[in-house]
Amino acid sequence: MDKDTTKSVFAEYVLPLNVSSILQELDHLKLDRYVKKLGVIPFIRLIVFAQVNQIPSLTDISLELEANESLQKELALDSISASQLSRKLRETPSTFLDFVFRQCVEQITRQVGIKRANEKLRRINLVDSSTISMCLSQYPWAEFRRTKAGVKLHLRLVFLDHQVAPDKVILTPAKPADKTQMDALVVVEPDALNVFDRGYVDYRKFDAYCANKTKFVTRLKDNAVIHEVIEERTVPDDSPVTREALVRLGSYPNYVMKYTLRLIETTDSEGKRVVILTNDMAMDAEQICDVYRKRWQIELFFKWVKQHLVLKRLYGKSENAVYNQLLIALITYCLLILIQAKVSHNGKLLDVYKCLRLYWERSFSEFVKALYKSPGRTSKGRRRCKVDNIFEQTVRQYIDGETEHLETVTYDLI
Repeated sequence: MDKDTTKSVFAEYVLPLNVSSILQELDHLKLDRYVKKLGVIPFIRLIVFAQVNQIPSLTDISLELEANESLQKELALDSISASQLSRKLRETPSTFLDFVFRQCVEQITRQVGIKRANEKLRRINLVDSSTISMCLSQYPWAEFRRTKAGVKLHLRLVFLDHQVAPDKVILTPAKPADKTQMDALVVVEPDALNVFDRGYVDYRKFDAYCANKTKFVTRLKDNAVIHEVIEERTVPDDSPVTREALVRLGSYPNYVMKYTLRLIETTDSEGKRVVILTNDMAMDAEQICDVYRKRWQIELFFKWVKQHLVLKRLYGKSENAVYNQLLIALITYCLLILIQAKVSHNGKLLDVYKCLRLYWERSFSEFVKALYKSPGRTSKGRRRCKVDNIFEQTVRQYIDGETEHLETVTYDLI
């Protein structure tokens, strides 16, 4: 644990943005060559502050900076207008912010490490996307329905010791299908297992994964055609798995798979039938079911960032401005994981987030102390006071005829 108590919590929180690789890339791209006031790194820090504190607009960010002397001290800025922030958000290359995000991911990998699935698998990758809906008249470049616009966060998550963390992101308009990003998000390594939902079903890709030994687990579409059942496997009576078979998928004249997949049927928590596909022939069927259940963690991740960071309310209208805001939101999340690792906190990330919001301008030691503070009192439910117990005893004695002065005794107790 860091023993430095002189820096503020916010300074420690954004410290990973000062690594040499980021500063070298900034210098290489010469993004601050003609900048007099608002550099790229201070700008990212300011938007990160806005993300953590859920400040809804650039105007509100500008007002917050003007009124908050502590924030001015942290960023070495007196004031910045909303128009300056808008221009910076619009003109900063999203490729640089993607580079910053990847550097944060590398720091997480070095400091926290990726949890091994088992002795054979090095990592489990969760792949999915989430759509940020927008007004079509304000964002015509992102049209994906007749009356709606939106962008997609295509994301790959990995498991840490007690949570998940973003590993790779691709931002696109919402119109392209999820499976168009499979090549970029699926990890082609023999010791990695990729888990994704029905939006990524592609028989040609599945054949390619089988050929290069890329392992995956997914869910079968309801309208899928099983071309051939190669083998029906025996399932134990006490197993949650109701069926296991080796099959080939597809139909003529479209496409029929060359390779065999395992088909595993089970039920969800509501008793509904779930059909899982995998090309992993070694893992136990129940383990495959457990792995697919872990896919829900990426849904919880999307819910978390949309609830606690600024993703639904956009700061800019251009494509680059929108992508930059989403990238900084993911950077904000990565910084939360890094500061949690810095203080060796094994609890919920939400606790770190809430404590950061409250103690951001205080010393780092105060933040750590507050984060590890035990509850002031342990609730044991509503307890009866001594008077209640004596009153009940007196009533019982009166009923049993042991006393004739219930009213007097009761009055004395009250």
